[in-house]
Amino acid sequence: MKAAALLLAGSMALAACASDEDSGGSANGGGGDSGGDLRIGLAFDTGGRGDRSFNDSAVAGLEAAVEEHGGEFRDLSPSADGSNRVDLLTQLADEGYNPVIAVGFAYGEVIGDVVEQYPDTTFAIIDSSAEEVGADNLTGLLFAEHEGSFLAGVAAALKSETGHVGFVGGVETPLIQKFEAGYVAGAQAVNPDIVVDTQYISPAGDFSGFNDPARGQIVAQGMYDAGADIVYHAAGGSGVGVFQAAAASGGRAIGVDSDQYQTVDDPALQAVIMTSMLKRVDNAVEAFIGEFVDGNVSGGTDEVYDLSSEGVGLATSGGFIDDIQGEIDDYRQQIIDGEIEVATTP
Repeated sequence: MKAAALLLAGSMALAACASDEDSGGSANGGGGDSGGDLRIGLAFDTGGRGDRSFNDSAVAGLEAAVEEHGGEFRDLSPSADGSNRVDLLTQLADEGYNPVIAVGFAYGEVIGDVVEQYPDTTFAIIDSSAEEVGADNLTGLLFAEHEGSFLAGVAAALKSETGHVGFVGGVETPLIQKFEAGYVAGAQAVNPDIVVDTQYISPAGDFSGFNDPARGQIVAQGMYDAGADIVYHAAGGSGVGVFQAAAASGGRAIGVDSDQYQTVDDPALQAVIMTSMLKRVDNAVEAFIGEFVDGNVSGGTDEVYDLSSEGVGLATSGGFIDDIQGEIDDYRQQIIDGEIEVATTP
């Protein structure tokens, strides 16, 4: 009888433990925590935490959401070649994190299979469409990068003293080509005769271009040597190399995603960053988590952050574009009003 009682007590304890784990990690309908504290999982893009750009912006939104709603989060970084992206998402889901956020379009190739395996977990993906996947537990967080980049091109053309500017892309993909297309269009809107050099650090499929500052510096240095005086980068962690080339050449640079004037440590690099094209990944991540907590996630849809919603824009830190702000605002309003339609491809 004593043995039976001990076995019964043990089985009840195990059942209680299993129940606690289940309640902490599954979605309830269209979102919301079904029990216990909020536990958020985040899978980084290439470069991971500390890129001072795209990934760090996502972290900022995550931290703001946890500060507001409580709970905890865990973030994971992909391997150098990105071959373990599926493993990162499944690990977070298996460990009960919910929601799980995939940072970067590279996850778009694999997330469809993952969300199907975890129908009770709510997922979001940045820079890839959920509508194309068609799963009701996935939300796409998209941005009008071409609109913000148009304003970066306007600023570059207005500030250029040589009539020659440049663009450095991290990886030659449709997403980064949106940055290029907007930037070139904005520069040409101000000066139809402006010369715009464009080059990518790595070809499609090779994501190393987002985390190779040395190569970013070489590419940008070639543009400065050829006569460009302002170079805009959409290259993630490689952008530091662009800033280094600008400082060495006496030129200027335009950052991306975060306000990079505020994120670099070296005053010499800070001095060359005349503005940054802000892609408010932080706002999108924070808003999505808030919708999840409130149970208002609309799965299977895309949320687009553009100029009208202040999802993209230009940073003003340092005061380098204060004297042309009026002209930038005029172009911004024309885009919002539909008077200017910005191309998404070069």
